[in-house]
Amino acid sequence: MGWNRKVLRVNLSAGTCTPEQLNMAWANDYLGSRGLASKYLISEIDPKVDPLSPDNKMIMATGPLTGTMASTGGRYTVVTKGALTNAIACSNSGGFFGAEMKFAGWDMIIFEGKSPKPVYLYVENDKAELRDAGHLWGKTCWETEETIKRLHQDPLIRVSSIGGAGENQVMFACIVNDLHRAAGRSGVGAVMGSKNLKAVAIRGTKGVSGIKDFPAFLAATNAAKKVLADNAVTGQGLPKYGTQVLMNVINEMGALPTRNHRDVQFEEAGKISAEAMHEKRPSDGKAQLVTNAACFGCTIACGRISKIDETHFSVKNSPKYWGASGGLEYEAAWALGAANGVGDLEALQYANLLCNEHGMDPISFGATVGAAMEMYETGILSKEQIGLDAPFGSAEALCQLVEMTAHGKGFGKELGLGSARLCAKYGHPELSMSVKGQEFPAYDSRGIQGMGLAYATSNRGACHLRGYTVASEVLGIPVKTDPLTTDGKPELVKAFQDATGIFDSAGICVFTSFAWTLADVQPQLQAACEGDWSMDKLNLVGERIWNMERQFNLAAGLSAKDDDLPPRLKTEPAKTGPAKGLVNGLDKMKPEYYKVRGWDSAGVPEQATLQRLGL
Repeated sequence: MGWNRKVLRVNLSAGTCTPEQLNMAWANDYLGSRGLASKYLISEIDPKVDPLSPDNKMIMATGPLTGTMASTGGRYTVVTKGALTNAIACSNSGGFFGAEMKFAGWDMIIFEGKSPKPVYLYVENDKAELRDAGHLWGKTCWETEETIKRLHQDPLIRVSSIGGAGENQVMFACIVNDLHRAAGRSGVGAVMGSKNLKAVAIRGTKGVSGIKDFPAFLAATNAAKKVLADNAVTGQGLPKYGTQVLMNVINEMGALPTRNHRDVQFEEAGKISAEAMHEKRPSDGKAQLVTNAACFGCTIACGRISKIDETHFSVKNSPKYWGASGGLEYEAAWALGAANGVGDLEALQYANLLCNEHGMDPISFGATVGAAMEMYETGILSKEQIGLDAPFGSAEALCQLVEMTAHGKGFGKELGLGSARLCAKYGHPELSMSVKGQEFPAYDSRGIQGMGLAYATSNRGACHLRGYTVASEVLGIPVKTDPLTTDGKPELVKAFQDATGIFDSAGICVFTSFAWTLADVQPQLQAACEGDWSMDKLNLVGERIWNMERQFNLAAGLSAKDDDLPPRLKTEPAKTGPAKGLVNGLDKMKPEYYKVRGWDSAGVPEQATLQRLGL
């Protein structure tokens, strides 16, 4: 049946852990993970709640394919009202934690209230209890995981935790599991920290049972794995180069945001690319990249395991960072690198390690540094205010600023606000490259027009994983569209957004969508889950999830004016590359998108749309 039919409700204020039945009517309407957890959240909190108050709730959720033999079936999501955005937040993570939750017999864990003192949740199959975390508070994500495994004398426990960033409510704090996988965006770690919840540790030995039609499921998953293996992106590009395969590609297209989006091409992109990670260093004759790695059940294995240059200035006196650990992915390499004009690959890996260790989203952190560097270069911020010289291109400044932010010291506290709050504080909100308070990922929407619309309309703030039109506009998947035109982009963005809702809610990785369409996912869901999971139904469920999230945001106080891009992207033309002379055509695309969505001119879903979707 795909679901365990069990929810664990943890009341942190009262210190109780109570099992309850999963609402199967909702599961039938919202599938699981992102969709189902969002339905629970929206039904249980006031949309206007302060994200950091005890009245906000935080939900960890699996999908019906999580923990199964479906390729990439290791995903789980964290759903809450986002600290960074004040909008609905759904942050997705891989690794092994999600599958372990499923193996322990739980579809979802709902956290409510606030513990009077630091605690962690320990789950062993049906047993669940809150334990004192006083000895863990102040520890990094890495130390927390190690300590919990040692305490329970079980190296197979899976741990999801916050570091100092979450404890101190850094607005872009994330939740880290398996040392370097993260529910990364929208400040979910800050919400967890506000509840005095340090970690969740799970050990599950039940496995997954109740697949509706096992022979059909086996056939469907095997066929789908073959599609991944035979595809150039999922079978060759991602395993060899990881997401970093995009660095040189996007740079050549003139869509690599550089120096806080002042430029669209980075002259040192080659130095921080996937290819550079493979090159042997003069210092030790070794490449930064050690190997690739896979999350639970994944046949793609796009993860990077890297080893930093021990002679690099950032770590030469810090042996603890000399071992192999989670390596750079494209978004992090861009945010820590091109966004700040930094072309030092080892400095980027160091900053990335600290983000993993202390629980910070490297995208928002790096982009916030980019805004601060621009304010420094234009005289808005002085050396005295920052505590150091911070010009674009300074690897030394990047490394010092990541340390300051991780430890909440000096100007690091200001950076911890995120770029929207930081730039507003110093009187220049236009210098924050963000939507709904969340910083852009690694695609400039002057060179990839559809991404501008996807960013502006994303329910969780600027995001590449809510409507990845790069697949179509750059890679030609499933059809090639022209990245430099706005024509047809409203329909394209809607299609990607709705389909992504299904991938996320099923409990599989969105990277499979480089090779799979919904037609590859449908037979897997049909065989795993009871009920009808036809293509028509899946399309409807994806659209329903998107509109439900939209309704929450409208009730939270967001409006059409929040579906916008910073002035720079609409008024300052790209200076180089294929998009030279272009700005983003959001103002043309947005009204068309609202129409395609069945929303009125104010971006509010029409009554007929809500009725059709059963909302």
